[in-house]
Amino acid sequence: MSDTTALEDRVKALESDIAELKRREGREETVCEWLDRISGRLAKYPEFEEVVRLGREMRQADRPDDES
Repeated sequence: MSDTTALEDRVKALESDIAELKRREGREETVCEWLDRISGRLAKYPEFEEVVRLGREMRQADRPDDES
């Protein structure tokens, strides 16, 4: 492969990556809106507090002792 062909391939890859980043850029707002819509929906279930407690315990158990 010549240097010119390799350079052209690299430019094409960069252009593709930039297009993907631009496409993703607009989706951040959608993700936040989705999170806002579902936030708190499980709080009405009696098991919710227990699930939250167990999740907290699991995360704390995974931390090194000096980070607790």
